[in-house]
Amino acid sequence: MSILSKVITSFLFLSLVASVAMLLSHRDNSTFLVNEAVAQPSSHIASNTALAIHTIHSESDDSNLFSFIMDDIDGKPLPLSTFKGQVIMVVNTASFCGNTPQYDGLQTLYERYREQGFTILAFPANDFGKQEPGDNKEIAEFCYTKYSLEFPLFSKITVLGENKHPLYQYLTEKTPFKGEISWNFQKFLIDRTGTVIARYRPGMKPLTGKIVEDIETALSKT
Repeated sequence: MSILSKVITSFLFLSLVASVAMLLSHRDNSTFLVNEAVAQPSSHIASNTALAIHTIHSESDDSNLFSFIMDDIDGKPLPLSTFKGQVIMVVNTASFCGNTPQYDGLQTLYERYREQGFTILAFPANDFGKQEPGDNKEIAEFCYTKYSLEFPLFSKITVLGENKHPLYQYLTEKTPFKGEISWNFQKFLIDRTGTVIARYRPGMKPLTGKIVEDIETALSKT
């Protein structure tokens, strides 16, 4: 074989080797890119799945009134599930309001229907006109002395604005009766399953015919 032939043969061989090496390198890079593309969506899906589970769990926790644990007027935790199976009226109250005499009507309702499974849950709040300025001890003394209340009275909370208690976030944002509390003694009626079935304006007195009718209808359902 001539020297020229050997040179040509060597050149062709080296070119073939270089081509094979480039193909192998391209294949490895492609495999890496494919694996990386697959891995990233999997990680993203896993992250979203965990978030969805957490979100569903949170919504489940706030599904009805019985999900909440509130402090009573003495500061002791009281699960609202304690009242499961009863018809409940939830009221935000104040000691120095034009509506404060409604305590009398609320107590009358409680006495009239408690044996049938009715109760009232009162939540003092100082959100309107600063008409509940006292601490829990002062509120309790006022309510028990002046109005002889027997239904459950809870620790003072906020029912409006940025610091709104989660219970009132639920009542005003996650039920069919949406809308901010407008004043002291706004009333919500909850059936035996924990579902909010009615909302009454603050000025509507507890012994109003419509309220009495709704309570009796709810009590008639087992």
